[in-house]
Amino acid sequence: MPAAMTIDLSAIPADQRDAVAAVLRERDALKEINRRLEHLVAELNHAVHGKRSEKLSEDERQLSFEDLETAIAEVEESQDTQLSSKGKTRRPVRRNRGNLPKDLPRIEHVIEPASLECPHCQKMGGCGVMHKIGEDRTERLDIVPAQLRVIVTVRPKYACRACTDGVTQMPAPAHLIEGGLPTEGAIAHVLVSKYADHLPLHRQSQILARSGIDIHRGTLADWVGTAAFHLGPVVDRLAEHLKVSTKLFMDETTAPVLDPGRGKTKTGYLWALARDDRAWGGDDPPGVVFFYAPDRRGENAEKFLRGFDGVLQLDGYQGYNCLTRPSRKGGDPIRVAHCWAHARRKLKEVFDRDGSEIAAEGLRRIAEFYRVEANIRGTAPGQRLSARQARTVPLVAAFGEWLQEQRLRVSAKSRLGEKLAYIHRHWDGLQTFLHDGRVEIDSNSVENLIRPIALNRKNALFAGHDEGGRTWGRIASLIETAKTNVVEPFAYLKATLEAIAAGHPKSRIDELLPWNFTPSS
Repeated sequence: MPAAMTIDLSAIPADQRDAVAAVLRERDALKEINRRLEHLVAELNHAVHGKRSEKLSEDERQLSFEDLETAIAEVEESQDTQLSSKGKTRRPVRRNRGNLPKDLPRIEHVIEPASLECPHCQKMGGCGVMHKIGEDRTERLDIVPAQLRVIVTVRPKYACRACTDGVTQMPAPAHLIEGGLPTEGAIAHVLVSKYADHLPLHRQSQILARSGIDIHRGTLADWVGTAAFHLGPVVDRLAEHLKVSTKLFMDETTAPVLDPGRGKTKTGYLWALARDDRAWGGDDPPGVVFFYAPDRRGENAEKFLRGFDGVLQLDGYQGYNCLTRPSRKGGDPIRVAHCWAHARRKLKEVFDRDGSEIAAEGLRRIAEFYRVEANIRGTAPGQRLSARQARTVPLVAAFGEWLQEQRLRVSAKSRLGEKLAYIHRHWDGLQTFLHDGRVEIDSNSVENLIRPIALNRKNALFAGHDEGGRTWGRIASLIETAKTNVVEPFAYLKATLEAIAAGHPKSRIDELLPWNFTPSS
């Protein structure tokens, strides 16, 4: 950028100096604004396209985007204010039209003129009256904090004056917590706030206190525990539905749990068992169940998968090896499909660290597999299988030959050698998708489902005990299954808790599964 031109104000006539000085100040202010904008745009581009972006978690990337976009908006508003103060044109207003649902309640504010007498006629000595010929309507989104209200149930008592045969009164409606404070809607709100919006109970208690409602965290915990107990059979039935599928995903993520005996946290695990057949048009609705276990031992996977005999898509964790053995408990040996995204990630780590040409070549070859997958996504299993047999099988075969050649060239103890050995160990599972059109090339579907668990972990820090981990998994199962079926979690949980409180029969429990929920009009 060329150096700023300096102006000697003493050489300017005295009556013009103030105006020139003001223009110079405005110029310098706008230059500073542009400099800051250029810096922020560069930072945003780096977050999106830079090499380090893959090392950031999804939540970290989103936080980076939010803060940078907020800063850009602040600078642009400063720039607009500068322009407006000088009577200059602001930037075009950025409008977000078409995103206000028609069913949102609307409050109209009609701004009428002070008088309907025609001002032009008045000037001419007449008394004309103006008539409405049209109107301009603008809509803005308004947000009112959560509305707290008290539901008062009144049950009148009636008696006959002509006799003394007794008093007539309607029975009290059933509630999930008999004689308790909350409605089922209040309980659902606490569940969604904690497990979908990642707001711990002590913070919810603080928010309620600002509205004058003094409810201790312990009381909220009682509500959550009661709801978890009554929702347990629904989650168990959801798991049964998933395990009769022909193909599932499985993954596990850490769930820090307080260890009272040591005064610190220990590492528990939430194991996610998921179904998502949308990529090939399967008829079964998507769903996920989170099972809690205090450790990561493979026997937990055996326990959770008891009764399932289909294809299981997973990462390369060795704890799953027991599932493929003839000695597997709870069913026949499972056929596994390993994840190419994990294989790619291994090579990406090496490439990002030292720019390895071998890793770069491996990434290029894997990218060719994914190009085929992008073209066949959403097609029927038969079409997917045909395309893979014709286009992907030769590519994978060539990758296998390349892999063996590189393993002979590279030290097995090197970082790259270890990554190549990982791919070699899982080679059979990495080829499963080539022989079954229902199988995906990776297990990204289940990884996307467990991301909210990681976010809740960051906000809540840890579960209070192992039972808290089980409750966490139970409620998260229903919320995430509702979300994947485009069902609003609060409406679903409220209706489900109301149905359970009213004595919904166990023989019709399938009606309470998230994908069967129909919102009331």
